[in-house]
Amino acid sequence: MNEALIKQLKNYKILCIEDEEIIRNGIVNTLKYYFKEVSEASNGLEAYDIYKENKPDIILCDIEMPKLNGIKLIEKIRENDLDVIVIMITAYSSEEYLLELINLHINHYITKPISSDTLLTGIIKAFAGKLDEVLSFGNDLSFHMKTYQLFYKNEEIILRKRDIDFLLLLHKNKNQVLPYSLIEDSLWKDKSMSTSALKTFIKEFRQRMPVDFIKNVQQIGYKLEDF
Repeated sequence: MNEALIKQLKNYKILCIEDEEIIRNGIVNTLKYYFKEVSEASNGLEAYDIYKENKPDIILCDIEMPKLNGIKLIEKIRENDLDVIVIMITAYSSEEYLLELINLHINHYITKPISSDTLLTGIIKAFAGKLDEVLSFGNDLSFHMKTYQLFYKNEEIILRKRDIDFLLLLHKNKNQVLPYSLIEDSLWKDKSMSTSALKTFIKEFRQRMPVDFIKNVQQIGYKLEDF
């Protein structure tokens, strides 16, 4: 999983609601690795008070709970708040039941039993693009997928569309050589790519980059330098 996405979770507050203490403690201990602030509640009524006081960015909520169950709690919250991200923890998987969750504007659900991996994966999915995936090219060079911007030491490097396509192609094939044929199919599409056109593009691309991070593999293609 992308480490840059995970690091961004430190910017958010989360509320975990689970009535079974052992399960809740396990979840909370995992969440504390990723979030800047983790609050917890054992039932819906307690959770609603904490929600009003702390205004979490994300709610992780069990369904079957005493005093006020998860469905009723989220119904209450959604009356005035459609922005908070909600993940339901459920032992159910029927289509009819899941439809009810969708109608409550649930961002994601996780089926019990919960592991650390399914918990983190579910949280990342629930953000649905709100997190900015960052691709690293080493040497303080990073590409932000959310805005399609390249930065070198926090300074933006202006790119052309073909530059961006080439960057993404390089990263996708970062552990292998990127052959000329794939570059042609991806960057030139229905046009024919001459050898001189490719060499001109690579030369100009390197001139626009603050550091050189691509390696020419003779008669085969290009690859990212190891970093």
